[in-house]
Parts: sequence; C-alpha cells; structure tokens
Amino acid sequence: MKLSEIKSRLENLSEVKFQLPNGEFVPQHFHITEVGIISRHFIDCGGTMRDEKTVNFQLWEDRDYDHRLGAKKLHDIITLSETKLGIDDNLEIEVEYQGSTIGKYHLDFMDDHFVLLNTQTDCLAKDKCGIPASKPKVQLADVSGTSSNSCEPGGGCC
Repeated sequence: MKLSEIKSRLENLSEVKFQLPNGEFVPQHFHITEVGIISRHFIDCGGTMRDEKTVNFQLWEDRDYDHRLGAKKLHDIITLSETKLGIDDNLEIEVEYQGSTIGKYHLDFMDDHFVLLNTQTDCLAKDKCGIPASKPKVQLADVSGTSSNSCEPGGGCC
C-alpha cells in the first residue's frame, strides 16, 4: 500500500485498527512511535546496483491502556511527516511491530481495518543466478521413453 492510499482510507475512518497475519489485532492502545523514510542502497547477487525507499511506520504498545490513535490524528502525523521529511506519498509503506522480534510487514486494507502482511526475502537476480522462474513439472511416464524394464545405454531409463 502506498502512503497516498493510507491517507485516503483514513478519511473515511474514525478509529485505526491493524490486524496481524495470525488474525489477531494490535491492541487498541498502540502508538505510532516513528514515521520515517527507509533508504536502501545495495547490490544484488547478480551485480545490479539498487536503490529502494519506503515509508516506515513503527507500531508500539505498552501499558498506556487509555491511549487511542484516531484516524484524524494519524492523518495529521502523516501530513506533518511529509512536510518535515519531504516524503513522497507514492512510496510504499512498511510497518514494524514488535512480536518475538521486530517484524516487518506490508500493508493492505480490508473492510474497516488495515492488515499487516508478512514479508518474504527473495532473489532479485534469478536470471543471473541460474534459478529457473518455476520448477519444471515432469510426468514420470514421460521420463522413461520406453516400456522395457531393462536399463540400456541410451534407453532413457537413467
């Protein structure tokens, strides 16, 4: 989800809820303790230089059970962040939330709440690493090429 999309969704909400990948919700007394830009400048395993930027939200909750972050307040925080940090609202959002370790999530929206989606690592240079796009599927019946039970050189059995 892009920053512009979350701002648009917030205009129609009164409360902000985040659902974790396991179906549970982040407790309603969470804070957004950071909004920032994460910049990565790196080289992939195929030798290509890459630059990535994302907007980062850090969700945090503690014993402040009376705290509730409303949609308007979050919208105001985002607007202030855009102004002070020069954030482009076409950047993707990455959300950090503390589980057993800090988890990084993509963001989506469903019904009346935001959904944290698990992130995965990936090889960005599969074509240069020799990794096939998908594993070829072979029918075992097509492998032998012969109906004979004997294995001869050139017989297709091995």
